[in-house]
Amino acid sequence: MKNHVKITTLSIGFILAGAIGQAAPAAENWENLCQKCHGADGKGETKIGKKLQLKDYTDAAVQAKMTDADIVKTITEGIIDNGKEKMKVFSDLTKEEITDLVAYVRKFKG
Repeated sequence: MKNHVKITTLSIGFILAGAIGQAAPAAENWENLCQKCHGADGKGETKIGKKLQLKDYTDAAVQAKMTDADIVKTITEGIIDNGKEKMKVFSDLTKEEITDLVAYVRKFKG
């Protein structure tokens, strides 16, 4: 019976941790959600990035033209260009994860 109680308690702990959820680190979100197109370095020089003509986030002039609100909007609403999805919506991110991701993008500025 003791083992059953320990297993149940442990299971409940994992369930609660999953339900409460912890925000993924910005670097992890960048790697999993953004890097394929924007590159690990934020330059957008990937095959997809070049095709979509993505901005180079290491360029100070590019960064100066983007407000934090613009970045948030892009993450939460995606980008449709000429009726085609250029960037999908990332609706699963928490507010904290989005804020951290904006800060992560800002760190690319040279």
